[in-house]
Amino acid sequence: MEELNSHYDKRRQKAEAEELLAALRLEAEPGAARLTGMPHTPGVKDKVGDLGAEIADTLTYIEVLEAEIEQQEPEVAAFIAEIKNIRTRTIFRLRFLRGLTWKEVSRILGRYTSESNVRTACYNYFRNTALDETEQHN
Repeated sequence: MEELNSHYDKRRQKAEAEELLAALRLEAEPGAARLTGMPHTPGVKDKVGDLGAEIADTLTYIEVLEAEIEQQEPEVAAFIAEIKNIRTRTIFRLRFLRGLTWKEVSRILGRYTSESNVRTACYNYFRNTALDETEQHN
C-alpha cells in the first residue's frame, strides 16, 4: 500500500506542478501595453525574465517526477493486474495508475458508489490479501 500511495502522490504532485507551470507561462506571456493615460513608471519590466527561473525549476521538477513515475509504473501495473475482481482492479487502476481522487473514482463507478465505498474496497483488498498470505504460511 505504501508503494501505491507513493506512486499516487507522485502523480498528484506532477499534476499540481503542471498547473503551476501553466499559470507561470500564462503570467509570463507578453501582453499589450495598458493604455490608462497615467504616466508610466521608469524602467522596463521583463515578466518572462522575472518568471524564467521559476518556469525552468518547475520544468525540472516535472521531469524528475515523470522519471520516478515511469520507473514505478511497471511494478504498480503488474500488482494491479493480479487483482482478480474486476471492480477492485478498476478501482486500483483509476486511483493508482490514473491518479484520480477517491471522489473521482466513485463518480466514474456509478451513482450508488460512494467515496468511502471505493476507499474501503481498496483497504479491504489489502486486509484480505494479508489474511490469505498469513493462512498460507500456517
